Amino acid sequence: MEENKSKDITAEEFQQRVLVSDSFQIIDVREVLEFMTFNLGGDNIPLGKLIKTAADLKYNKEKEIIVICQRGLRSKTAKLELLKYGYSNVRNLKGGILALRKLND
Repeated sequence: MEENKSKDITAEEFQQRVLVSDSFQIIDVREVLEFMTFNLGGDNIPLGKLIKTAADLKYNKEKEIIVICQRGLRSKTAKLELLKYGYSNVRNLKGGILALRKLND
């Protein structure tokens, strides 16, 4: 799966990966209230907090991390921030949770 490192992930691919219980870490960068209203699991680290604490996060820098938000914009910023701090396998969910929900409508 080396060729996918740090490439964005589509809603379709994300859904397939979840169905087969593929191993990856989810970081949801939406605000706490958004996360509490609806989430896909993973860790909730709002974007502002992630930017302030990215250097101190304790995730495996080689393991795949998928960052998600509502539309894919905040998570794109989060991906770039994590890459700056040496995380080598970070992927943004293109279109965010809205794209996933559209698949299931």
